[in-house]
Amino acid sequence: MINDSSLNSFAFYGHQAAAKVNAISTLYKGIQTPLDLYKALSTIWCKETCGPALQPEWTLDNKTLGQCSITAFLAQDIFGGDVYAMHTENGMHCYNVVNGQCFDLTSEQFGDKARELVYTGNILQHREDAIHFAREEKFLRYKNLSELLAEFCNKKSL
Repeated sequence: MINDSSLNSFAFYGHQAAAKVNAISTLYKGIQTPLDLYKALSTIWCKETCGPALQPEWTLDNKTLGQCSITAFLAQDIFGGDVYAMHTENGMHCYNVVNGQCFDLTSEQFGDKARELVYTGNILQHREDAIHFAREEKFLRYKNLSELLAEFCNKKSL
């Protein structure tokens, strides 16, 4: 479990709230909170899991770029709750709300503009919607990310 002093090392929106959220799935060993998930994904996010339109801009310094919807739905698999999306200058951006706790594991992609994001009054998302898993490329990126996470968790527990 993450202690309070280590919460300062997380920069994503809602990291304090995320510390209060517990996994409802045991599918991924060692992932107990969204903080654990963020730490694992930080080693896994890659250009191939980034949205195709943003892949040319993806770098190791901005690992969360283009990862929002597949990350939010993966977090939903693990923690339950809802996925919401807000309009941004680059399109829709997804984040999670679980038991009233709002967190956005990929907010760092916006840099200083992350402070301008509004996490209220946004649109509830469903993975089968046309902008999500009805798109084969997005479903395949989600599947790839979930498989990479499973591999990471299995290696870590050996």
